[in-house]
Amino acid sequence: MDKLSVRDADVAGKRVFVRVDFNVPLADGKVTDDSRIRAAIPTINLLLAAGARVVLASHLGRPDGKVTDSLRLRPVGQRLTELLRRNVPVTGDALGVGTEDAVKRLRPGELILLENLRFHAAEEKNDPEFAAKLASYADVYVNDAFGTAHRAHASTVGIAKLLPAYAGLLMERELEMLSNLLEAPARPFAAILGGAKVSDKIKVIDHLLAKVDMLILGGGMANTFLLAQGKAIGKSLAEPDRVEEARRILATAEERGVRIVLPVDVIVAKEVTRGTEYKTLPAEKIPASWHIVDLGKASQDLIVEALAEARTVFWNGPLGVFEIPSFAHGTKAVARMLADAADHGATVVVGGGDSVAAITQQGLADRMTHISTGGGASLEFLEGRELPGVTVLLDRPAAGAATSPTTSETPA
Repeated sequence: MDKLSVRDADVAGKRVFVRVDFNVPLADGKVTDDSRIRAAIPTINLLLAAGARVVLASHLGRPDGKVTDSLRLRPVGQRLTELLRRNVPVTGDALGVGTEDAVKRLRPGELILLENLRFHAAEEKNDPEFAAKLASYADVYVNDAFGTAHRAHASTVGIAKLLPAYAGLLMERELEMLSNLLEAPARPFAAILGGAKVSDKIKVIDHLLAKVDMLILGGGMANTFLLAQGKAIGKSLAEPDRVEEARRILATAEERGVRIVLPVDVIVAKEVTRGTEYKTLPAEKIPASWHIVDLGKASQDLIVEALAEARTVFWNGPLGVFEIPSFAHGTKAVARMLADAADHGATVVVGGGDSVAAITQQGLADRMTHISTGGGASLEFLEGRELPGVTVLLDRPAAGAATSPTTSETPA
């Protein structure tokens, strides 16, 4: 990684502003999935052990610049208190005299969590004044929120231009794992892409076609490729206006010797609802009034065969209508086969909410090589785009260059 890490920072006795990604699901005032909170703990513990005064900051949901009681971070602070076994107070607001006082009172080895940053519209606008107020709380900035690194907000970019800015341990691992996919994957390298729309993933497919040996396509986006092959897909979700691009991708893959794996049989349903009638059909000519909703058994077997030799796999996106349990079997089966592949030494990297949910629900998370905390950010990284929240962090000096990593120069 060519960015300086929190390991390189001198933080003893200093106030450190840590941008974390605590955008977690809540129900009845409780956190229902704490994986993002747990992912930030190594960085938090490292800073506390080094005697830093830690100011944590995150967004939660989309309050659109308004105070929304259901999106307050108190349940997150409560869960973090339980996980760290030390009190994590949450401020009443990200700004204001009370917050400033609470930050000033912090002693080495203590921490505080600011209230939801997005209660202020200035956060998403990357407002310089808002960024300066946040920067006034600290001497050092650490970004450990890979999931928001593709957003140029006040807490991800604005503040990083005002303080010495480092990557947290989670950010460091995300960049390392995703960089390895693009630069030095063990081969054969397979990418599995699902989700509703091919339009969301055309750029990442184009970039990956120059990197992978195999591309496995599922979910709604695969239907557009079936259309491109002249197959009838009934009332299935697809993007007819993207068929030409799908044909271009198929032709490019053939030219480059990249194997494309598309469904050969599918589950079709009368309606895309729970309790509807469904059956398995070949992925050739789907009746006009039916919807493709999942992979069939032959498609699952084909993916198992295709992945048998893979040494590196990246997976993003569900391979069926995952939110309906009857149509989640294909996605869950792929999660299980990837866990087996990782057990046998393959590098398996997973990103994207439903893919991660399929793994977590089946208790397979610990078997994967890496689960990315940023679906959108990981896709943009794999498109080859610069992430604003990463670009702004301090660069690691070239070998032999004499420089102090703790200077407060503004990174280029």
